[in-house]
Amino acid sequence: MLKRLRRKPRVGWREWVALPDLGVEAVKAKIDTGARTSAIHAFGVTEHEDEDGALVRFALHPVQRRRLPEVKCQARLRDKRAVRSSNGKSEMRYVIETTARIGNEEFPIELTLTNRDEMGFRMLLGREALKRRFLVDPGRSYLAGKKPASAGDNS
Repeated sequence: MLKRLRRKPRVGWREWVALPDLGVEAVKAKIDTGARTSAIHAFGVTEHEDEDGALVRFALHPVQRRRLPEVKCQARLRDKRAVRSSNGKSEMRYVIETTARIGNEEFPIELTLTNRDEMGFRMLLGREALKRRFLVDPGRSYLAGKKPASAGDNS
């Protein structure tokens, strides 16, 4: 059992996450094992149809406390579901699936789209994305690597 645990990469309580399918080089994410689902700050969310089904278009601000840059995104709509936020309120959210990259690990992730403008982090990485992939060290930060230099000022 210990051998298997040691092979998993460690992450701290906050990490840089890339979302290459959405054109996001780096967003500072809070690692939250108390949250089941991952979430990202999104606004201007609209639903559309094409020949393959439902799509959502939205914009996001990957940099905390900043309105720029603004990244325009489009993704396949995977689901709409009720999610209970940390304040106990239930909210209907769009759910997409995209690719996430933390350090050298790249994997599919479900993301709910919500307004996190007032939150400390633009992205929350929940336990569904973490399980069987990472060990979490809650006393450390950025164990998977530093912010990519090309990601701009995202402090």
